Amino acid sequence: MGQIHNDSPNTFAGEEAGAVVYRVYKRRWLGLGMLMLLNIVISWGWLTFAPVSDSSQIWFGLPSQTPVNWLSTVIFFAFAVASPAVIYTLNHHGVKTAILVASVLTLSGNWIRYAGTRTQSFSAVMVGQILIGFAQPFVLSAPTYYSDLWFTSSGRISATALASLSNPLGAALGQLINPMIATSPDKIPGMVLWVSVIATVACVPCVLVQARPPTPPCASAATLKLPFKEALGAVLRNKEFWIVWLLFSIYLGFFNAMSSLLNQIMLPYGYTADEAGLAGAALILVGLITSAIISPLIDRTHSFLLAIKIQVPLIAACYIVLIWVVDVNGALAPPYIVCAVLGATSFSLLPVVLEWVVELTHPVSPELTSSLLWCGGQILGAVFLLVMDALKDVGDGGKMRRSLIFEAVVAAAVCPLVLVLGRGSGGGVNKRIEIDKAADGVEG
Repeated sequence: MGQIHNDSPNTFAGEEAGAVVYRVYKRRWLGLGMLMLLNIVISWGWLTFAPVSDSSQIWFGLPSQTPVNWLSTVIFFAFAVASPAVIYTLNHHGVKTAILVASVLTLSGNWIRYAGTRTQSFSAVMVGQILIGFAQPFVLSAPTYYSDLWFTSSGRISATALASLSNPLGAALGQLINPMIATSPDKIPGMVLWVSVIATVACVPCVLVQARPPTPPCASAATLKLPFKEALGAVLRNKEFWIVWLLFSIYLGFFNAMSSLLNQIMLPYGYTADEAGLAGAALILVGLITSAIISPLIDRTHSFLLAIKIQVPLIAACYIVLIWVVDVNGALAPPYIVCAVLGATSFSLLPVVLEWVVELTHPVSPELTSSLLWCGGQILGAVFLLVMDALKDVGDGGKMRRSLIFEAVVAAAVCPLVLVLGRGSGGGVNKRIEIDKAADGVEG
């Protein structure tokens, strides 16, 4: 097994001397809460303009809504650019430094956006949006790292779910609240001001977060992680990881693209901006509630593969059905139901995949696999958003039927790959959980 340097943020006092005491600390909730707050405000920043794309277009004097879509798209590309720095920061300096960096970038980006909105400078808004995009991976790639450092195997999925799914919660707040504030183009600056103030308040507690617990929570957390080069080689050789990466990236990419375009998907069929916002809120809030129920169950049963093999086909089915449910003469129930089911399956799947991949690749440090997964989803989210925007039927009132067909075909095409999972060498073994079980048996 590989070694790490003694000054690594994952090394605990007394570890080398064999005097490790396993203990969980209440202060773990402070850092988790900070990750949740930052994920909420950063995601809210991501979808600040998307729910009011028509008013944003008018306020900035843009020729179409495509530049407004780029405010969402640029977040995805910024995520990919910043990801190597995120891996380095978490691996060498720990989660506290990552949170501080994210807070500074978030504050800077929000207030630059507000200044740009006040002066109707779209380029300044884009600069602020890019800074928020740089901030996002520092807190979105951190939950698996943080849960591995502070939580036991009976609570890691729930902890990862709380932090990771706070990101779409911020998107839901943006989808729901922003159209209520920006009821006309001249109210766009006021909307951005509110988002900036909320982000500022959320960033303040970052100085209170601790870098690591005094002692590890369990035996697997005390396991020395592989050095970066050795870990990267182990991941590159793991075929099962890349199958998971492909599935995760495609479904996350479509979820990101659809969240950004939901307003434009529904409005041409006679829905209002408020009704589209409620559909986005249903997508996310039902998903959060479902994940809050399922994550503790998976924590107890550790049935990662079963959950993945059930949820992936359901997600693909939702994208197929979505082609027709938006075109039902303005009826609210069909798209709301599909959005709710899609949110429930997608959100409950996300933390399960993130944690199962850590089990699959242990002792690879979690920030590497998490960053690769999120980066894939963000890049494909940008690509899918551009493709779906290009497929918009301008001659038919801007309807996005062809975009939804594209989404459904790709989602269905990769769905059978889920059947391969668990068949590889060691694919069905939850490595960290087995370490903890063995340690419990020795102690018992």
